Amino acid sequence: MKEKLKIDIVSDVVCPWCTIGYKRLEKAITELGVQDQVEIEWQPFELNPNMPAEGQNVDEHITEKYGSTKEQQEESKRNMTEVGEELGFKFDYFDEMRMVNTFEAHVLLEYAKDFGKQTELKMCLTTAFFSERKDVSKREILKEALLSVGLNADEGMAKLDNEAARNKVRTKQNYWKNLGVNSVPTIVFNRKSAVTGAQPVDTFKQVLSELIKEQKSV
Repeated sequence: MKEKLKIDIVSDVVCPWCTIGYKRLEKAITELGVQDQVEIEWQPFELNPNMPAEGQNVDEHITEKYGSTKEQQEESKRNMTEVGEELGFKFDYFDEMRMVNTFEAHVLLEYAKDFGKQTELKMCLTTAFFSERKDVSKREILKEALLSVGLNADEGMAKLDNEAARNKVRTKQNYWKNLGVNSVPTIVFNRKSAVTGAQPVDTFKQVLSELIKEQKSV
C-alpha cells in the first residue's frame, strides 16, 4: 500500500477564502479521481485570537483590520458570493453579521479528527457561519454541529472545558505560526511544500498530479 499524499490545511472556520480554497482543492481531487490517494487534516489558525465573546460587526472589523472602504467590502462580498455559487457554496452576507471567536470550534475540529469526521465538521461549521447566519462561538451551535455529523455531543462538548484539549490547539497554532504561516488558507503537502490562498482548480490539479506521481516513483 503506497503512502497517501498528506495535505494539511491551515485555516479558520470564519475565513471565506479558506472555504473557497478547500472547495477548489476538493474539485481538483475529484476531477483527478485521486480521493483514495490523499489524506486531509485541518490545522487550527485563528484570524482573530483576541476577539471578545460578543464578537464584532463584520464591516467594522474589516475596516479596522484592513482599512478597506465600504465600496471595497461590498465588491469583495459580491465576488465571494459569485465564486461560492460556482463551487456550490452559499455566502449569505448580511448587515448585522458579526465576526466571532473561533477557538472552541478548533477544539472540536481536533476532537473530530479521531473519528474521521474533521472535514465534515469543518464544512458544517463554516456553512453555519456563512450560509445559516449562526454564531459559531456559541456552545449550542457547536453542539448542534457535532450532532449533525454524528459525533458524541457530550464527549465533544466536554473537551471545551478540558485544559489539555485547549492546550493542544494552542500548541498546534504556535507550531504553524513558528513555521511562518501568517495567512490562510495555507495548504501544505507532505509537510514539504505549500501553497497559500484560494488557488484556481487547475493549479491544484497540477500540484496534486506532480506530487502523486513523485510519490509513486519513490
